Amino acid sequence: MTQAPGRSRWIDLDGPLHYLDFGGPAQGPALVCVHGLGGSAVNWTAIAPLLTDQFAVLAPDLAGHGLTRSAGRGTDVASNQGLLHRFIESVPAGPVILMGNSMGGMICLLEAGQNSGAVAGLILLDPALPFVPARPDPLVAALFALYATPGVGRLLAAGRRRMSPESAVSAILSVCCADPSRVPAEVVARHVVIARQRAAFAESGADLAVALRSVLGTAGLPGGAEYRRVIRSVGCPVLLVHGALDRLVPASAARAAARTYPSWSVVILPGVGHVPQLEAPAECVAAISEWSGPARLVTKETRLFTKERLR
Repeated sequence: MTQAPGRSRWIDLDGPLHYLDFGGPAQGPALVCVHGLGGSAVNWTAIAPLLTDQFAVLAPDLAGHGLTRSAGRGTDVASNQGLLHRFIESVPAGPVILMGNSMGGMICLLEAGQNSGAVAGLILLDPALPFVPARPDPLVAALFALYATPGVGRLLAAGRRRMSPESAVSAILSVCCADPSRVPAEVVARHVVIARQRAAFAESGADLAVALRSVLGTAGLPGGAEYRRVIRSVGCPVLLVHGALDRLVPASAARAAARTYPSWSVVILPGVGHVPQLEAPAECVAAISEWSGPARLVTKETRLFTKERLR
């Protein structure tokens, strides 16, 4: 049997924090991968092996996610940004490149804006960006509204715990992917294992609800103004890769970011949803390789390139 990628490790950061070490060149730049809301380090198991020839790849489980239980730590965006900062100070050596998906992209942007000396570059995969006017996906909007409502969110989380791990993972992928069948079976199986383990954590529903409300508060009003201010202060090179069929963060948010931050490199992937690292890992790696040549990260030169015309 082929060994699953990523060595499981633990570190004490005001409580146990779990992370996966995917390996890579000992002297290469460190790439720290930050999952999204309700995700975990295994969200990176499809793409990480494709990047270890270039980067030393690490993927932590944020508090209240994966195998990192909250254990008295906050699970909101600000608390998990602080936890990420302590992780990158404690584990990799020197400034890192951060790669974040969804809520993880939001946390990476906040870290780069507030602790610029720690971050050499940002790779954002369908990040939770400041809200822009767009017609929301009806199902996603309804789920967000229900989960964000105190009491109702806990009931929904309890119902989710009654689902089999296989059904829970399938339901999430059906919302997050344009075509869930693109996710390799062995990667889906690893998500099922984590879902089965998390089903035993009584606090998981409450932790998820806190994180969701924090994401919505950060990206919306009035929190969105401060989030925009922090994003404007980001000085490192930024690559934004976004699925054209994302139901959670519409591609219009990425197009708006391309207009607002012209130094960012932006790639829109046609036919891809909210988790391109799972659904289109090879396409993501191609975009990262195009962007991440040594000269780019040293000189901080950037340019805009797309796989579709931005309007």
